[in-house]
Amino acid sequence: MIKLDVPYIDQSVRYPTGCESVSAVMLLQYLGYSITVDEFIEKYLELGKLEEQDGELYGPNPNECFCGSPYDENSFGCYAPVIRRALERAAGESYDVYDETGTPIEKLLEKYIDQGMPVVFWACINMREPITGPCWKLRDCGSDFTWISNEHCMLLVGYDEEGYYFNDPYENNGVIRYAKDVVEHRHAAQHSMAVGIRKKQ
Repeated sequence: MIKLDVPYIDQSVRYPTGCESVSAVMLLQYLGYSITVDEFIEKYLELGKLEEQDGELYGPNPNECFCGSPYDENSFGCYAPVIRRALERAAGESYDVYDETGTPIEKLLEKYIDQGMPVVFWACINMREPITGPCWKLRDCGSDFTWISNEHCMLLVGYDEEGYYFNDPYENNGVIRYAKDVVEHRHAAQHSMAVGIRKKQ
């Protein structure tokens, strides 16, 4: 069994939809950066608004920016490319940051966890079933985008034979273990997204 000892931050009071930012900041704090979640959101996270026009909901692409605000419980979230760019800006010259979307979990364990490095990891809140929707029109091109609800981001910090360990910022879950098969299904439901960071050689 491997379980990395990573600083824990609860999202529930101030950042109801800020799981991606909180997970990224737990990683940065583990690496020794003195940074708060507020600083990460204000300085490094790209934000985009959702607006209703003529009865249609228009919003940004979550691969390009956070949809709404991490401080607002009615907002959505963002995808791996957004967190990769924000982490890159926050970490500066010392680290390379990788979008590991589609990388098998076993490979993430070898590449990062076994080397003492946590991974920003997308799955579902409390491993609930994913729900398709809502939809909105992408503001820049007008095409339809479908959000997969119950989206959640955590920090993968370890594993044993049958489970994965996460620093889960939701409702003060703390360090929590989920069974491998359910994690794999929920991760796949959220486009198998992950972000890894490695010290520059």
